[in-house]
Amino acid sequence: MTKAFSLLLLYQLAGEAIVRVGKLPIPGPVVGMILLLATLMCHRRAAKDFREGAAVLLQHLSLFFVPAGVGVIVHVSRIADEWLPITLSIVVSTFAGMAVTVWVLKAMTSRRGAGEAR
Repeated sequence: MTKAFSLLLLYQLAGEAIVRVGKLPIPGPVVGMILLLATLMCHRRAAKDFREGAAVLLQHLSLFFVPAGVGVIVHVSRIADEWLPITLSIVVSTFAGMAVTVWVLKAMTSRRGAGEAR
């Protein structure tokens, strides 16, 4: 478990370093996750190292929502002032995400059906 957490922190550190050196407009942890994904795709054995740590993180997943909840409470006056654009952006992005999901699902199932017909 300690090894998995150390590796996750190292990937996050690498992502932060790449973002700062390259002056990229994306968060360092996102770059770290992309590096982690690439590692897991190339080296299947590495996934075993992360299983135990991932299980512990999933058991305590609800704790990761605490900072978001605190952020909402801290900025409640701003949310009250700008509730309409916030609500509209949430609704529009939800429907956009659903539409893209349906489009991808249809594309994947039609492709699979065409492959089985051959």
